[in-house]
Amino acid sequence: MNCELCKGKTVKRKVRKQHWFQGKLYLIENVEAEVCQECGERYFHAKTLDVIDHLLEGKHEVKESIQVEVVSLN
Repeated sequence: MNCELCKGKTVKRKVRKQHWFQGKLYLIENVEAEVCQECGERYFHAKTLDVIDHLLEGKHEVKESIQVEVVSLN
């Protein structure tokens, strides 16, 4: 596939994805994505995103928890 931003070629890779679900932020590892070799833009199939939502809806194993700082430019 070609990147919509720079027209570069994409390749399938496993990535770490930041994912908001029901007001909470999750980091999901080993998510398949198409990643542009030129600019790094990532594309996820809708089916993949549905699988993530379904996983987070039910009981799921938590590998680790991290603390995240929230900073405002204002």
